[in-house]
Amino acid sequence: MTQPRVVVLDYGSGNLRSAVRAVERAGAEVTLTGDFQTALDADGLLVPGVGAYAACMAGLRAIKGERIIGRRLAGGRPVLGICVGMQVLFERGVEHGVETEGCDEWPGVVERIQAPVVPHMGWNTVDVPAGTTLFDGIEDERFYFVHSYAVRDWTLETNDRTRAPLVTWSEHGGDRFVAAVENGPLTATQFHPEKSGDAGAALLRSWVRSLR
Repeated sequence: MTQPRVVVLDYGSGNLRSAVRAVERAGAEVTLTGDFQTALDADGLLVPGVGAYAACMAGLRAIKGERIIGRRLAGGRPVLGICVGMQVLFERGVEHGVETEGCDEWPGVVERIQAPVVPHMGWNTVDVPAGTTLFDGIEDERFYFVHSYAVRDWTLETNDRTRAPLVTWSEHGGDRFVAAVENGPLTATQFHPEKSGDAGAALLRSWVRSLR
């Protein structure tokens, strides 16, 4: 059986080697590139992201990354966003009073977590919805987070036309936030599966299997 081809999107955001290695270990053939056509043609696209929302969006737009994501999703082709790579999929981000437009695949605002200690850094549990495939068998595991911003409010009206996304939540310092989303071909995690040990490895295997 041939391995699914995954592109880890290189748009100048952080250390991508750990993501590449983790997806290779999950059973995919991985290319690290910012090339438009290669990213469009792959079986799966992983959008990483670390640092500031505005900087990530600028890097993404520089390689037309938002168009790659949009075109892939229009064709039902899988995309996985991680950390800020998840945050940029939402409508907009607000950091230090600066508002930045995101990819607008989902409604919602990425804003500072309202907790006594920020950043939220370390291992945490997640509250998984019924029907998840991403967390199948790892519902009770802990995952590794490092972030100061998140989506704290999710309001999506489907009007019964489409299946509602499956939203996984987590909590830090009494503040709830979106930890993961499963929405047809579009999947995203606020935590870092590549830093989340066996549970993260299982989640990535599950995603890579879904690409076959």
